[in-house]
Amino acid sequence: MSDVTNDLPQATEHRLEELEKGLFTSDLSVNEFLLVKEAGFHPVGFVMGSSIYHTGIQTRKWNQSQELTKLTEAMYNARELAMTRMEEEAAELGADGVVGVRLDVNYYEWGKDAAEFIAVGTAVKAEDGVSRRNAKGKPFTSDLSGQDFWTLAQTGYQPQGLVMGTCVYHIAHRGLGQTLGTTGQNVELPNFTQALYEARELAMTRMQDEANELGASGIVGVRLEEKSHQWGSHTIEFLALGTAVTKTSDEVTLTKPVTIISLDN
Repeated sequence: MSDVTNDLPQATEHRLEELEKGLFTSDLSVNEFLLVKEAGFHPVGFVMGSSIYHTGIQTRKWNQSQELTKLTEAMYNARELAMTRMEEEAAELGADGVVGVRLDVNYYEWGKDAAEFIAVGTAVKAEDGVSRRNAKGKPFTSDLSGQDFWTLAQTGYQPQGLVMGTCVYHIAHRGLGQTLGTTGQNVELPNFTQALYEARELAMTRMQDEANELGASGIVGVRLEEKSHQWGSHTIEFLALGTAVTKTSDEVTLTKPVTIISLDN
């Protein structure tokens, strides 16, 4: 095994060496494990990446909606570091990709202005020996479930990468006059509407830009998450996530997937 990247903990080398001897670890359920096998991949190890990141301070105007670019950059960079380290572990195992990826954020009492970003998933390798790495030569990443991953493979598509776009946005507070003017009325609040609309659009556009860089033909499993973290109710992060895919075959081989029947006494 090549030397583990200096960015990874020393303990990682021993863990990955154990996995290279034939033992595998996985956070896939039994059903997902069998479906990934049916898709032609074998799990080689549970992989992860972590980054504890300090978010800087950015001023904002009470009555002005605006993107907080410094915070946007921090949230994106922190996730990217965690993802990259997870990919490095997968590459050390000779994996073609990582399935079932989860991105989580944790806060600790000893780091009020810091958060830990964690990326975890199961590294897999194609059983036919043909490389399935993405257009950048790196293991693909996907947050699809085992069943969705199997279905994707049966329809001639291949994951390229988990793509994301983020935008931290401050939504302006309403003035006293605006508040009184709508008291008791059914009426749209255009300043709130426009701010949230723009923030979501920025996150979605950035996710699509990442997919284009991978030469993807589409993005599946897209979800748009809203998180206020520790910034208060008027500052929100919009995170767009999805799996970028490419069409590799016109052949559709959908068959009934493997199922596990649970027998209860």
